[in-house]
Order: sequence, then C-alpha cells, then structure tokens
Amino acid sequence: MIDGGSILTFIIVSFSLALILIMKKNSLAPQFKRFLAIVALVMICMSFVLIVYSFLNMGKIA
Repeated sequence: MIDGGSILTFIIVSFSLALILIMKKNSLAPQFKRFLAIVALVMICMSFVLIVYSFLNMGKIA
C-alpha cells in the first residue's frame, strides 16, 4: 500500500516542476527544456493516475 503523504508529496513536486518550467521557459536551453518538459509531462500523468488510484481506494481499510 502506498502512503498518502508520499503520494501528496509527489503530486506537489510534479506540478511545481511544471509550473517552474512554464515560468522559466525563455531562459532554458532548447534541448534541456525539451527533456525537462517530457519529464514533467510523465510526472503529471503519473500524478493523475495516483489521484485516481487514491480515490478508488479511499474507503478501503488497509
């Protein structure tokens, strides 16, 4: 079972990375920006999966 605190931390970190990339998009090198954008996209997709997983398992007692 995944701890709720670690899921919340991962969600906050992934959305923070995406926000920082959006705010600093003009000051990053194009190759580095593309790599970080792909990493942020994968992290945000995983965050949504974890959110859905958390909602589905909300009523279950571990």
